[in-house]
Amino acid sequence: MKLRSCFAVAVLLGLVVATDALGCPNCKDAVDTSDPEGLNLARGYFYSILLMLAMPFTLAGSFGCYVWREMRRQRRAQEAGESLEPVTSVDP
Repeated sequence: MKLRSCFAVAVLLGLVVATDALGCPNCKDAVDTSDPEGLNLARGYFYSILLMLAMPFTLAGSFGCYVWREMRRQRRAQEAGESLEPVTSVDP
């Protein structure tokens, strides 16, 4: 029952906040680009949108590169450790 009430509150909060968020993409279009100050403001909106679009890919790529490098480092350490072990033979 508690899970249902938390879900209901989350949905209600999402609906209330969504009405305010609908106006945000229109801010760039509402700016008058005929004056230089409005043009600079519109350019700022453009670059901020590009930054927000690129950030998830940058984070995922950075994390993937980190994992790949760590796996490669561990593989090299494992290969170096195996080659340095002395070979012992068991003679009866």
